[in-house]
Amino acid sequence: MVTPLGLTTDSRDDGSLVVRATGELDLSNIDMFSEALTDARKASADHHQLTIDLSGVDYLDSRAISVLFDHAENVEITVNPILMPVLKISGLTEVATVRPAP
Repeated sequence: MVTPLGLTTDSRDDGSLVVRATGELDLSNIDMFSEALTDARKASADHHQLTIDLSGVDYLDSRAISVLFDHAENVEITVNPILMPVLKISGLTEVATVRPAP
C-alpha cells in the first residue's frame, strides 16, 4: 500500500524552484519524491538553489534521508521541527542547509 504523499513544485519570482511535500516519506512513495527532486534540479540548473519544503512532512524513513543526501548540494531544506533531531544525527545538516519551519 502506498502511503499518501502530496508533491508540488512551484516557481518563485526569481525563477528558483520549491518542491513541497506533505504527508509521510517512506519506501512506498520514495520514487515519486526522488523523481520530483531530480526533475526540479534539472529545471533549476540555470537558476538559484533549489528549496525542498518538508514542513508538511511528519515522518521520513532512512530511504528518504538517503534521497536528501543525493540532492544535498546547493539546496535549502525547510523541515517540520519534529524531524530536526534525526536529520542532525544523520549528518544531513552538515552537508546541506537545513532549517526548521517557523
